[in-house]
Amino acid sequence: MLLFSVLAAAVAPGLALLTYFYLKDRYDSEPLHMVLRVFVMGILMVLPVMIIQRGMMIWLGDNPYVESILISGGVEEFIKWFVLYHIIYNHTEFDEPYDGILYAVAVSLGFATVENVLYAFAGNASVSAMFVRALLPVSGHAMFAVIMGYYMGRAKFTDGRKKRWFLMMSLVLPFFWHALYDVIMNTMANYWLWFIAPLMAGLWYGAIGKITRANNRSPFRFVKREEEIKL
Repeated sequence: MLLFSVLAAAVAPGLALLTYFYLKDRYDSEPLHMVLRVFVMGILMVLPVMIIQRGMMIWLGDNPYVESILISGGVEEFIKWFVLYHIIYNHTEFDEPYDGILYAVAVSLGFATVENVLYAFAGNASVSAMFVRALLPVSGHAMFAVIMGYYMGRAKFTDGRKKRWFLMMSLVLPFFWHALYDVIMNTMANYWLWFIAPLMAGLWYGAIGKITRANNRSPFRFVKREEEIKL
């Protein structure tokens, strides 16, 4: 029974956050099967990411800053970005700016959920420990994904030079915040909470603003309003 409770606590945060972001799509909800497919892509990313990270640790050595910036933040965010750009970016279902956020969150939470389950089994974690992980690593992955998806959505619906700029930002900014998060967690053993709490609060505040702005740029926004007027 305890094993089931811990497993449920490991899986629930990812599914809860995915549901939250799915329901935030105000004007043209994505097909649920497509969102779940992307979530599964995130799950399948775990093995290749672990292999790459293990190889880099052997090659670069065990340094907390290198691990935080390159091995963890760098590899994970680049693989997520690569999957989104090559599989989702040109997909027909990606038809409004908010879709970038939703699909980025889906792939990130798929990855974070498996990471959480592996932690639960490997570390004999308690339900309370999984609650803390829900507030920090799982939520963190979602916040980095919001940034990635927001700028990928801007790039998708922007022409000219700004398209490349937004695409670059969709990779660089999640990498920066993920690296900063990991540096705090891995190098500030005694006082990490004083830094991570305001960081997460700021990321959530920024995420809510990006969700609103992405929805406001939806091409379906005015279609919905016309339908409401007709009713």
